[in-house]
Amino acid sequence: MKKIGFIDYYIDQWHSNNYPRMIRESSYADRFDVTLAWEERAKEGGKTIDEWCAEQNVGKAPSIEAVVEESDCIVVLSPNNAERHEDLADRALRSGKPVYIDKTFAPSVAAARRLFEKADRHGTPLMSSSALRFGSDLETALAETIKDERVHFVATRGGGLFEVYAIHQLEMLVMTLGTGAGRVMQCGNADVDLMLVDYPDGRRGSVMLSAGHPFQLSARYGAEKTVVISNMKDFFPRFIEAMLAFFDTGQSPVPPGETLEIMALLEAGVAAREKRDEWVTVAGGEE
Repeated sequence: MKKIGFIDYYIDQWHSNNYPRMIRESSYADRFDVTLAWEERAKEGGKTIDEWCAEQNVGKAPSIEAVVEESDCIVVLSPNNAERHEDLADRALRSGKPVYIDKTFAPSVAAARRLFEKADRHGTPLMSSSALRFGSDLETALAETIKDERVHFVATRGGGLFEVYAIHQLEMLVMTLGTGAGRVMQCGNADVDLMLVDYPDGRRGSVMLSAGHPFQLSARYGAEKTVVISNMKDFFPRFIEAMLAFFDTGQSPVPPGETLEIMALLEAGVAAREKRDEWVTVAGGEE
């Protein structure tokens, strides 16, 4: 049984509250388990690390160093505070052990590059992704419906705060449209974020976030063909399987270039929210 260690900013949040159960219900349940956890601070009004560990049947670590030393693979969580990832992941990325960094990977493309570069220097396998990447309907659409045909336009939709949740729509957009975006424009209003993504070769996409909206994607491809995905039903269990397969093999299923492109789009999108209806250049994505 390989030991998974959790490092978190505050442990009482949806991902850390549900990942242990999902791991124990996965096809890797007889090979991996969450055995140790550490948090930097308690969530105001939330569970303490002692309460969380008792509920999850996970040991409490005295330090980040203990998590890294005693675990075979590490999950750096802090899904709502990407600005903490560089600090929280520092020791893990120097360990040589497989590290998964939760969404959103980094607050900027520069920070994302630093994370990858540190992992490379120390021979540490590194993975990060939105769980939406692993939905079976999206996987089938890309592999069997669209295949090698050119995608002309992608519209992605979902809910939540742009800075925290746009990662999900952007992950699907980049998977479908590819890398190389040149500029973005925020053209929504006070109630809805609507971002256009423009590629130099004529490809375009849109990312919409509206409170309570389900995750959806539609794509125009080939010669007047359209595919619509309106039911994202199984992405979390499939994501857990992909993360555990990464821990097992040390091989990430997510191309680093796509992750860097997604972070570059997110960074440009956040900047564009302050310049509504103006194009903002996407800088420093995939090389």
